[in-house]
Amino acid sequence: MEVLKNRKTLQDFIERQKEMGKKIGFAPTMGALHDGHLSLYKAAREENDLVISSIFVNPTQFNNPEDLRKYPRDLNRDILILEESGLVDAVYIPEVQDIYPEKTESSHYDYDGLENEMEGKSRPGHFDGVGTVVEELFRQVKPDNAYFGEKDYQQLAIIKKMTEKKQLHIQIKGVPIYRAKNGLALSSRNQRLREERRETSKIIYKTLMKVNDWFRVLTVSEIKKRVQDVFDDQQGMQLEYFLIADEKTLKETDFFYKDRAYRAFIVVMVDGVRLIDNMHLD
Repeated sequence: MEVLKNRKTLQDFIERQKEMGKKIGFAPTMGALHDGHLSLYKAAREENDLVISSIFVNPTQFNNPEDLRKYPRDLNRDILILEESGLVDAVYIPEVQDIYPEKTESSHYDYDGLENEMEGKSRPGHFDGVGTVVEELFRQVKPDNAYFGEKDYQQLAIIKKMTEKKQLHIQIKGVPIYRAKNGLALSSRNQRLREERRETSKIIYKTLMKVNDWFRVLTVSEIKKRVQDVFDDQQGMQLEYFLIADEKTLKETDFFYKDRAYRAFIVVMVDGVRLIDNMHLD
């Protein structure tokens, strides 16, 4: 596996691969890698000649400086995980100046309102940071296909919209949420939880499974009340928000229409660690 530590090294590598006609699959990360990330590379491996990862903790998508400071970093461990997986041909590890050559600030994007829903309400500017770093990485890596997990479903929708609006000729592929055996969605933030807390946090997934059952027989307001009741009974857990939204527009709904697809979204604070999850409702 090649380790590409600056923009020039990456450009030389990509140029050689393009000359050989290689189809490139790409999945950017912020490190703290786990099996969920590897599921992206497994999907990419099946559809491309070459698979590239990137590791870059993007400062412009953190609203809270403390969150940025606490974000788990272990580059040597991440490189070892990628090497041992056998799924990745190269990893790009840029410095800040490779992504932001002038000022470390994000550009402004219009995502047709997707940025104003859910996470966008509590994290202003977050998706401008996401769009800025992903667009720049796309322009540098020049992938044919790019892979993102459905755990960050709003981010996936945002990236699809950005790619469409910027007319980037890249196929954006969503990969199903990778879960631990107890159902907890894998996340880099999980590393900040004690092992016993990771076990009790399975209540998040179990609640979404119940929501999928309730979806068939209850109103939205009845479902929301039941979800709130579940987390009112959990010590050390606080429900930040739960909502059901139209999968296409991400707008919260208060009524189910037969011709639309819906997804449940949940955010729970567990001992100060923010966990997110979602589920398509059948």
